[in-house]
Amino acid sequence: MQVLILGSAAGGGFPQWNCNCDNCRGVRQGRAGLRPRTQSSIAVSMDGERWLLCNASPDIRAQLNAHPALWPTRGLRDSGIAEVLLVDAQIDHVSGLLSLREGCPLDVWCTASVHGDLVEGFPLFPMLSHWNGGLAWHEIPMTQDAPSCTFQVPSCPQLDITVLSLHSNAPPYSPRRGAPAAGDNLGLLFRDRSTGKTLFYAPGLGQPSAAARALMAEADCVLVDGTLWHDDEMIRLGITDATGSEMGHLALAGEGGMIEELDALPASTRRILIHINNTNPILDETSAERAVLAQHAIEVAHDGMQFTL
Repeated sequence: MQVLILGSAAGGGFPQWNCNCDNCRGVRQGRAGLRPRTQSSIAVSMDGERWLLCNASPDIRAQLNAHPALWPTRGLRDSGIAEVLLVDAQIDHVSGLLSLREGCPLDVWCTASVHGDLVEGFPLFPMLSHWNGGLAWHEIPMTQDAPSCTFQVPSCPQLDITVLSLHSNAPPYSPRRGAPAAGDNLGLLFRDRSTGKTLFYAPGLGQPSAAARALMAEADCVLVDGTLWHDDEMIRLGITDATGSEMGHLALAGEGGMIEELDALPASTRRILIHINNTNPILDETSAERAVLAQHAIEVAHDGMQFTL
């Protein structure tokens, strides 16, 4: 199983276009220890040629152009991206589908609740129907009574994908904002049947359930939510009046935080953070917070990071 980190930042990227926080100002000035990042997305492949895109960020065009494995090579119009899997309907995870319109029809895997939000609240499916058949929806079956299932996709037939509904939040344009339902936000466990190796991917993890902890403990590598260092980080900066948990993200620091969750995993588990907000001090490789992560053997994903399981 080959894993490619296309983007590692939270919504808005790094630097965020309208943000003058210390991190964003520093990366614009070229300060040592800071590197630009695009909005979070990964791609997974079993053969290095056909890739499953997990989330389509607004930065998808630049991300595809940055990675030769995803370039068109087999014809006049082509792409290494074979299909798309969406973990939620958040703008920073789905609006890149607009940039892929020339590649329609495009197979998209998501739950009924995500599809509903992308038909009504942010109507990407109706809009893109005007481009050569648009988006072909493949439903990931998910209900309150069955919040987990396992399936395969044609581009990676040797890969079993177990999806689990997470405790997070629905997008602002969803009727379930503040009261999310099963299928609004997913964690993914990828299992290579040929090697048994596993990857758990969850860029939006508001509060790990017992089931989520079980999948994380089962994984050889976890690639999980690192959005904020403190739950009230953005409140302290005067950016918003919402906490991280209210936005659907578990902060890294503090009692019950993501660091504590990752510390509970087996020692052999590789731990990587993704979906890092521009305000998070761990973006500065010279920061005290980054040193804390190193003490806990926790890595920070960066754009272009690749690994094989």
